[in-house]
Amino acid sequence: MENQVKDLIIIGGGPAGLTAGIYGVRAGLDLLLLEKFSPGGQVVNSYEIENYPGFVDPVPGWELMAHMEDQARRLGVSIESAEVSSVLKEGSLFRLITTGGNLYAKSVIIASGAQSRKLGAPGENEFLGRGVSYCATCDGAFYKDRVTVVIGGGDVALEEAHFLTRFASKVYLIHRRDSFRGTDILQKRVIGDPKITTVFDTVVESINGDEKVNSVSIKNKVTGESGKLITDGVFIFVGYDPATSYLDNSLLNEKREVVVDMNMRTGIEGLFAAGDLRSGSRKQIVMAASDGATAALGAYEFLTGTYCT
Repeated sequence: MENQVKDLIIIGGGPAGLTAGIYGVRAGLDLLLLEKFSPGGQVVNSYEIENYPGFVDPVPGWELMAHMEDQARRLGVSIESAEVSSVLKEGSLFRLITTGGNLYAKSVIIASGAQSRKLGAPGENEFLGRGVSYCATCDGAFYKDRVTVVIGGGDVALEEAHFLTRFASKVYLIHRRDSFRGTDILQKRVIGDPKITTVFDTVVESINGDEKVNSVSIKNKVTGESGKLITDGVFIFVGYDPATSYLDNSLLNEKREVVVDMNMRTGIEGLFAAGDLRSGSRKQIVMAASDGATAALGAYEFLTGTYCT
């Protein structure tokens, strides 16, 4: 079995995982990166990234991640498609149970990111793919000259609402609070866009339709007034939940995030976590990349007993 044991296995191919791979392979580690879909993570769904250092002009999310993947592969990072269902520490080794069988490593970096949070409203699941979406970049073109609803108030919701104006004739931007949580520059964009109508202090009580979505039922939290908005599509951006269902509860906090220290170390020696799923994450691409580098250097230090600068 020894010749099958990797120095490091990285779970996840987003910014944290790919950066960990880049740093790990450059440190001389025999490593493997596992990604259940294709590398890139949630970033590939962002139509423009304008706050990642090194790009003067906004860069499409897919393009940024394609550069990261190409860089990792050029340096020798081995990337395989597999889904991990369990990570077990057995003696000095980790055993990963995956769709491709058991894999063994001396150290592991968990970087499987996060997944779109459900709104929890009636009709959400029933109309998924028939008017309900979690990705405007993926589905926005289907709503040319139509009315759409975006739910959320953070950066992603504001970005996606602005993106939808390329296609939709009107975008309702519904937020349950009295002001957005997104950055100032994004708030100014949506508030100044004539195609976007902001609806504050309001929750969506149900998503309605027959064969496909035709309206949403809403309620104002301040006045208690209920109403209905006619719409062809509903885009939900109410946050992300860490993709940690395959991990032992002892590693997680009450938010289901992996608890780490400032060096990305978990409570299990040789096990690290990086990116959107770790405790204290600010959920920014550049920070996820930083986490990945920190975790890879930590794994190198753990494996060799030396410091890597």
